[in-house]
Amino acid sequence: MQKTALITGASRGFGAAMAEAFAADGVHVIALARTTGALEELDDRIKAGGGSATLVPLDITDEQGLQRLCLSIFERWGGLNYWLHAAIFAAPLSPVGHVPEKDWKRTLDTNVHATQRLIANVEPLLLARSGTAIHLDDPCGGEKFFGAYGTSKTAQKALFNSWAAESQSAAFEVISFTPEPMPTATRARFFPGEDRAVLSHPSKQAKRLSADLQRGAMTAS
Repeated sequence: MQKTALITGASRGFGAAMAEAFAADGVHVIALARTTGALEELDDRIKAGGGSATLVPLDITDEQGLQRLCLSIFERWGGLNYWLHAAIFAAPLSPVGHVPEKDWKRTLDTNVHATQRLIANVEPLLLARSGTAIHLDDPCGGEKFFGAYGTSKTAQKALFNSWAAESQSAAFEVISFTPEPMPTATRARFFPGEDRAVLSHPSKQAKRLSADLQRGAMTAS
């Protein structure tokens, strides 16, 4: 039976790199993102490498859409071997007292509320295949001007930590991966003018995660 991997936030950056890495290992990738064009470009690269993917243009805050997706995954494949959560909303950096209300709300809706609903919907699929959930960590909480983004990532990490603790006797695993700084579009917004040549390419970090998964060397959340 072919392995399956759901990647939320698969259109670019580390999510896209990990989608290609999974596909290269023979895993069927279910690539979810809001940007259809970027997903199609990812699909072209995966097919060129001999892999296969199913594209899901969807916003993770669409709870009914997520429920339909997870039901379709169960009906078609019976479960998931992997779920990598790389979807994120990164509001512009701002002093805590000046975060626009719309940015604060979207940050929490996308990075915290949607993450909790994803966990609820994906857990049965991981149970069905003794799968692995992978949280993409970014320990930036407490840094100046990162109030909105850092708060949401800290809360997201707490969700995965609790889920991991609750799942210790379950038939699936919840783990965390902290990549080295990468030259992603999100980081470019946070650190304009940074020397991107010294950063680690997402494909290099994807290979690192793939190797860790194969060795079973990951650290539980």
